[in-house]
Amino acid sequence: MISKNRISEIRKLHLRKYRDESRLFLVEGRKSVEMLLRSDLQVVDLYATERFMEEHAILLTGVPATEVSTADMERISTLSTPPELLAVVRQPVECMMPDDMPLVALDRIADPGNFGTIARTANWFGIHHIVCSPDTVEFCNPKCIQATMGSFCDVQVLRTDLVSFLESRKAPRRVVGTFLDGESVDTFAFRPDDIVVIGNESAGISPQVAQCVTHRITIPRGEGSGSSAESLNAAVAAAIVMQQWRRG
Repeated sequence: MISKNRISEIRKLHLRKYRDESRLFLVEGRKSVEMLLRSDLQVVDLYATERFMEEHAILLTGVPATEVSTADMERISTLSTPPELLAVVRQPVECMMPDDMPLVALDRIADPGNFGTIARTANWFGIHHIVCSPDTVEFCNPKCIQATMGSFCDVQVLRTDLVSFLESRKAPRRVVGTFLDGESVDTFAFRPDDIVVIGNESAGISPQVAQCVTHRITIPRGEGSGSSAESLNAAVAAAIVMQQWRRG
């Protein structure tokens, strides 16, 4: 069983302050935890309800897990509908970004669901490296981890000064930015080692980062689009760009 003190410690991980201090984060739900257990990430603690442990004993074979009541799972979970499986995980050490592989750069993405969806989409298209500005939402935010649907195991994220990073790499590599004006993604000739920048949900790419962009692209509106459709959701725009990019 789980102690009241441990419940309190886990609940602290709902807040970024304590995730930053402890270098730990939460992974919730069977699918995400299953992918976690197959990854190289370090699981500190694993908690499962009695029913889950009875019904999925094979899955947990050789994996130390603490049984918790449904009520206690509700206390430690961040979800409105608590899962039957929850892990406390050590945050990975941030890695250097490669110089010859596709790279997505996120400029001030504010919504954790968008960040998680972008990471999940990038993983789908074989893009495993994301660099983000310091004011982009934290990747270990529970909502972000949930939105990745397990892709947090395969995507490496570096948080750094984006302007300095792009300036140091934009020659000979290209920095491709998404704007409301620019060459259509339908005709733009992407390169495998491009760096593609996705901007803030409402404000787009910041002026400082825009100065680092070497090639501007846009997703053209469909014929007859309504005047109320001022822009696309950041995660949707990223998915369209990545699909065109990875077509080769």
